Amino acid sequence: MPLIAHLSDPHITTGPLAAEPAAGLYRALTRVLALEPVPDCVVITGDLVDRGREGEYDVLRDLLRRYPVPVHLVPGNHDGKAALQQAFGLAETSYAAEYDRFTVVVLDSLRPELGDAGLLGDEQLVWLDEALGRRTGVPAFVCLHHPPVRVGVPGMDTIRLVDGPGLAEVVRRHPHVVRVLAGHLHRVVTAGFAGTVLSVAPSTYRQVDLGLREGRPVSFVAEPAGFLLHRLEGEECVTHLVQITHTGAPVTAY
Repeated sequence: MPLIAHLSDPHITTGPLAAEPAAGLYRALTRVLALEPVPDCVVITGDLVDRGREGEYDVLRDLLRRYPVPVHLVPGNHDGKAALQQAFGLAETSYAAEYDRFTVVVLDSLRPELGDAGLLGDEQLVWLDEALGRRTGVPAFVCLHHPPVRVGVPGMDTIRLVDGPGLAEVVRRHPHVVRVLAGHLHRVVTAGFAGTVLSVAPSTYRQVDLGLREGRPVSFVAEPAGFLLHRLEGEECVTHLVQITHTGAPVTAY
């Protein structure tokens, strides 16, 4: 049974505040390795680093260099496309990774001209349609940073994916999409989306307060960090929350 570990928003940085984000990501990665069986791959849905700087990607690369499980990196609004590509030798930041029993499709919603909001654009949506059409008999996970729907947290809804309806139109044409995976919210959020399920992973670093009142500023709270584990059995997908703080769960160093 395929297992996909879904991490998000580590916000790796350098300098005086670097220790906690790096420790959070390392804690999550070592928790993944302690799962039985070990997941087939890891997806990190954006805000890989905090300011898109080369030095931050050097730290991230060092953390992942010896990791024994494939890791798929998704750009977020805090990332820098050129620095990410250079650090990890990526020709493109949108790509499909084909496994025997599932496909991971990575999308790039990073648009610096929009500030913290996201956009896929018509060209990438056409590419997604074509990528999903190549393996219609194999379950697919579509991965991006920005959630494509409103979730009721006004401060985050204003910086969601701008062309969410366009993504929905493409996904709806491909019933083998078993999950749309996202980050950005620093909270666990689940919603129906285009005939499938949107799963938003928590941050491995810090969580966003559940501020539902209009006009309330976005703030952070010391809630447990964690990641999502997606378990695929045939065409059925079940998602579990795996906490990595406030817990005595085992980890496996690498």
